[in-house]
Amino acid sequence: MTKRKSLPSKYIVKLGKFAWTTMWNVMMSQLAPRNPTGDYIRPESAFRGAIDASENSPYPPQAGRYRLVVGMGCPWAHRTLVVRALKGLEGAIAVSVVSPSPDEGFWVFDTPEEGCRTLPDLYQLAQPGYAGRCTVPVLWDTQKKEIVNNESAEIIVILNSQFNEFATHPTLDLYPQEWQESIDAWNDKIYHTVNNGVYRCGFAQTQLAYEKACTELFATLDEVEAELEKHRYLCGDRVTLADVRLFTTLFRFDIVYYGLFKCNVRRIRDYANLSRYLRDLYQLPGVAETCDLESVKRDYYGNLFPLNPGGIIPIGPEMDLSNK
Repeated sequence: MTKRKSLPSKYIVKLGKFAWTTMWNVMMSQLAPRNPTGDYIRPESAFRGAIDASENSPYPPQAGRYRLVVGMGCPWAHRTLVVRALKGLEGAIAVSVVSPSPDEGFWVFDTPEEGCRTLPDLYQLAQPGYAGRCTVPVLWDTQKKEIVNNESAEIIVILNSQFNEFATHPTLDLYPQEWQESIDAWNDKIYHTVNNGVYRCGFAQTQLAYEKACTELFATLDEVEAELEKHRYLCGDRVTLADVRLFTTLFRFDIVYYGLFKCNVRRIRDYANLSRYLRDLYQLPGVAETCDLESVKRDYYGNLFPLNPGGIIPIGPEMDLSNK
């Protein structure tokens, strides 16, 4: 019997690379929409309602009526938890937690909510036939069974201003009128190049798109580092929503973005002012309790299959945010 020759290893490698690249492109098209040059394009949030005390408001501020739905690993949801803690709204606004399912590909409630097991179920309850993305955070109206808002940048403005009569710290204003122009300018820059910039690095589908995003990311981090040489926070001597929005990305940076998302030019700990600033924000009352390091590692490394097919969750890095 003639012994059949095995396929040369170079063809096995080529076949394997072709199969994996094809599958990776399909998965990435679902995970991270892209433009023709391979840049990640984040879809817009769909629910943009507001809570206010005006006479005809469909969503008046009331304690106990609204609930935040969050994923502990998600930086966008983390923003809302930080503002809730800083304002002292724990008694007025409850929280429901969802966790990503690596097998199902969407968020699942740790404890079922409104008869819903998954976040898509909740979106369908709010709007039957909804076919968009089911993301966190969600500001949920428990009376109307509706999603008020699912855009984190707007939810934190709502939490800052519309529940002061129920807040433990009602005089704390994270978006003061006289600083709004400066806050908005930082928010615009930081959103594009840092908050979403790390995703533009990690989800880039061409070398050119990755290098552009990574260059812009570290240019902004360098700019922030220089700015923090002058004062304690981004806009001066008091914390604002701009700091909250930057904090939740910085908290995750050395843990996941540096390695998993290829943002590996420098770590936050390599910046003297940024690392001090990160520790400072972490030490603000109530903030540390919103930071779940293990959930961050689990949700990113355990669930982003195209970026980490083996699902292995790293032990490190060690992260000490105590005052020094």
